[in-house]
Amino acid sequence: MDPGTRSFDICGLEDGRVFLDETIPTVEMSSSPELIASRIEENMPIDLIVAPSGYGLPLIAISELDGPLLSQVVLARREDLTVGVPGLTVLLRMFKERGFKGYVIPGVIHLPTVPWYRKANRIDLGTADKLCCAALGIHDQAEKLNIDYRETSFILVELGYAFTAALAVKDGAVIDGLGGTTGPIGFQSLGSMDGELAYLLDGFSKEVLFTGGAAYLAGNPRIDPEEFVASSSTNDRFRWALEALLEGVEKAVAALQVSAGKVREILLSGRLSRIPSLEILLKERLQKYAHTRRVGVIAPISKEAAQGAALIADGLAGGRFKALIEAMRLREAEGTVLDHLYIKGRERIMLSPIGQD
Repeated sequence: MDPGTRSFDICGLEDGRVFLDETIPTVEMSSSPELIASRIEENMPIDLIVAPSGYGLPLIAISELDGPLLSQVVLARREDLTVGVPGLTVLLRMFKERGFKGYVIPGVIHLPTVPWYRKANRIDLGTADKLCCAALGIHDQAEKLNIDYRETSFILVELGYAFTAALAVKDGAVIDGLGGTTGPIGFQSLGSMDGELAYLLDGFSKEVLFTGGAAYLAGNPRIDPEEFVASSSTNDRFRWALEALLEGVEKAVAALQVSAGKVREILLSGRLSRIPSLEILLKERLQKYAHTRRVGVIAPISKEAAQGAALIADGLAGGRFKALIEAMRLREAEGTVLDHLYIKGRERIMLSPIGQD
């Protein structure tokens, strides 16, 4: 599953064959989370589910979820639980109550393949859904180049409706990342925030993190991405807003080359990468770093993150993609998203009640 800002996507595999491939508006999921649970029950029996995992946990069974663990998934105070993907904790509790078998999976910061110093004073190196996109990328590159999972290397750029993120993969594992709130500007989100701006805001709601992106720079936060890109050819403000988005992506790719070195490819995923004219512009900018293309998909409807989650579910269940789990070392994930803070006020953050609904 992929709990996106605009759509909630589901992908299911049976012996490597897609049997479930759907997208549901997130607003519908938020108002009626039982729709998702019922859709799963219609396809029972299911061996294993990768649940929507937010910021992630180190492979925690759905049956073990409780309040404190759910708080790590959403990282939101009670008043902010309606921001982003509303109803996520309600849905996860529903999964537990109905006895669904499966896991909440890690985010990038939980992985042993990312050195601890790259995690210092970071939380969002890439949420669990971005990790799923990387899983799809590893599988896709291995298939296309006829190489082992452990020989794959690429930088993945995920251009979602709200956030833009980038991950570095080397030897079949994620080694570094710039998450949606620590990386480049997104379509809706400002990306990484200036520390002085955070200070002047003097405490702010989660909603702020979903603002300030390219659509806001263009002066029309509600515009669809397709119309935004089309308008950039005739409107200077839109053109410069698009340039901010493109330049941000290029800077992220260049930065991750410090960690990844020379990679085989740059892979594009996410809703915005499906806009043909934007895909062309991205390829033109990034081709000088490595061959650039959209990641290959295994299903026509659901987003890349949902498809990657299906590959992970298959592998965790001991299916044909078990080697993918081993290459990514997902079973070795550990810790919490708050383990690597070295700043003044760390204790207050660790003790503050978050995500309790």
